[in-house]
Amino acid sequence: MAGEKLLMHMNAGNGECSYANSSTLQRKVIQQAKPVLEDAIKKMFNNIGEFPKSCFNMADLGCSSGPNTLFTVSNIIKIVQILCHEKSCKMPEFQAYLNDLPHNDFNTIFKLIPSFYRNLKEANCFISGVPGSFYERLFPSKSLHLVHSSYSLHWLSQAPEKIENNNNIYITRTSPPQVFEAYMKQFEKDFSRFLQSRSEEIVPGGHMLLTFIGRSIPDPYGNHSALLDLLSKSFIDLIHEGLIELAKLDSFDYPFYAPYKDEVEKIVRMEGSFDLDAIKFFEVNWDERDNDDDICFDAYSSGKHIARTMRAVLEQMLVSHFQFGDSIVDYLFERYAYHLACHLLIQKGKFFNIVTSLRKK
Repeated sequence: MAGEKLLMHMNAGNGECSYANSSTLQRKVIQQAKPVLEDAIKKMFNNIGEFPKSCFNMADLGCSSGPNTLFTVSNIIKIVQILCHEKSCKMPEFQAYLNDLPHNDFNTIFKLIPSFYRNLKEANCFISGVPGSFYERLFPSKSLHLVHSSYSLHWLSQAPEKIENNNNIYITRTSPPQVFEAYMKQFEKDFSRFLQSRSEEIVPGGHMLLTFIGRSIPDPYGNHSALLDLLSKSFIDLIHEGLIELAKLDSFDYPFYAPYKDEVEKIVRMEGSFDLDAIKFFEVNWDERDNDDDICFDAYSSGKHIARTMRAVLEQMLVSHFQFGDSIVDYLFERYAYHLACHLLIQKGKFFNIVTSLRKK
């Protein structure tokens, strides 16, 4: 059949998890958000009362275990170095706190620190790991000058409870309205709690730079929903072949929410601790290697690449819930690569990203 010929043409590898793919995508996102970060630090610097003279305390929340968190720290230090050079003022020391959940592999980051220190020029930086949920307090009161978080706040503290969204793992066009409402309320609860916690930890005039996947339109079925809808189809394939049970799929809801920009602005305004200094938007292709043309150059290659990227993000969560063996995980993402390729033959997929700069009142 045509579908089987397409799958054979893709020749979807051995399913090896590729963290490098997701790391490359996130670095591209960090670079796109960098101008907003630069502007936030410049505003702090120009307000003498808000810029630290001795030690600049920063935190990267949701740092994961790859090199991107040190890339972010390096960017911040370089921005401050340039500003200090322009103003002929003494550069502060830096304290960088790297945060993620306790099961994060902090040792992988720590092994990169010696080479990071060697590459620093004219800067003293001290790095610490801080395990814990960023939906709770993590740092002493009024101790931070800058908080950075990239591609983390679209992850919910938990999936909405008691929703019926049969055969789907996220919001789709066939989902009942109460599914969208439950996800939106969970995000509102989590994001409000995040803002409240940071408001106690950041000094007055300090800034937060937050980047996350969002929506460009009010319609909850956005481009990322399409990405997850294709993963749902891949699960259905496994159900039809008797590899997993339908009840197991129906008991899984993806703990993720891509907010609309107006929702973000509303929550910031209602929580009340921060001024929304800037909110910007940019798009990145599902396959970050692809150019900006409307037509995908090689849908088969892109389907495989995107599936590997998503596997790096999702595998641990899916194995924990479904109790997959390696062979079933491999096959799931082969099917996912196939469905992605079919989609890309018709329409290129894009992540819509929201980057916000918030100033503590």
